[in-house]
Amino acid sequence: MTGPLPLTDAFLLITGRNERNVLAIVDEIEDKLAEAGTKALRREGRSEGRWVLLDFGDIVVHVFHEDDRMYYSLERLWRDCPVIPITLPVRQGE
Repeated sequence: MTGPLPLTDAFLLITGRNERNVLAIVDEIEDKLAEAGTKALRREGRSEGRWVLLDFGDIVVHVFHEDDRMYYSLERLWRDCPVIPITLPVRQGE
């Protein structure tokens, strides 16, 4: 995203079904990145659990409650930016 929006290299948008799910996703992201030696430079919105922003410098993660994700529709604002496909491994039993 260095062309259209030079604030970061990428935005990751994630949806949780409720506030508890949003906070669990945030905790897991922070735990996994801490294991890899990366800490958030900035964190906002954790107390509400509706829209949490995690700024890791090269990547900014937005974890939304599904209602807020639909309302704010960040994809619409950044529609000129390229989409980076992510392939996740499938866990057995899910």
